[in-house]
Amino acid sequence: MKLRHLEMALERCAGFTQPRAQLEQYGTPAVIAARLLYHAHLKGDIGGKRVLDLGCGTGILACGASLLGAAEVAGVDIDSAAISTARKNAVLLGADVTFIAGDIGDDTLFPFFCPCNTVVMNPPFGAQKRHADRPFIDRALACAHVVYGIFNAGTRPFLEAYIRGRASVDEAIACSFPMKRSFVHHTRDRMEIPVEIVRIINERR
Repeated sequence: MKLRHLEMALERCAGFTQPRAQLEQYGTPAVIAARLLYHAHLKGDIGGKRVLDLGCGTGILACGASLLGAAEVAGVDIDSAAISTARKNAVLLGADVTFIAGDIGDDTLFPFFCPCNTVVMNPPFGAQKRHADRPFIDRALACAHVVYGIFNAGTRPFLEAYIRGRASVDEAIACSFPMKRSFVHHTRDRMEIPVEIVRIINERR
């Protein structure tokens, strides 16, 4: 599957019907999801691999991993309504994904799927709660050898400091995250947020 075809498929995914600000439920745009996944695929981290999407929301990354030939894909999110939408998106796209409603901090959820090869995620940026991305990073490093995540531009030094001794940043790709007005505190209909797609290598796996 070509990059443009993947992006076109992911554009069909439904987003959050009632996004929750406290969970920073900003849907991952198809253009960003496709770019992350296709890059991971070219690196050999998707096709034939076991892939886990942490904080999967409505499932765009998980579904895309399945379309790119992952052997097994699972997605976990605390929001049961989002999981319901994710399951519908998987059916729509013909993606084979196991979606689980649960907290990524719940250790009982993960033994059946961890270790896995690759984690993909769009963790909270920390706008509502400082360091909200850290539980996602910790869980990802507990599960996989390779982690792909979307982080605010400029946070790489802090990320590297946080994972030092456990993992290292292999590369970071700068891009613009188009965000539509989702919450009452948003003052514009559309914003472009500078982000980085980061590839992390787990040094302990």
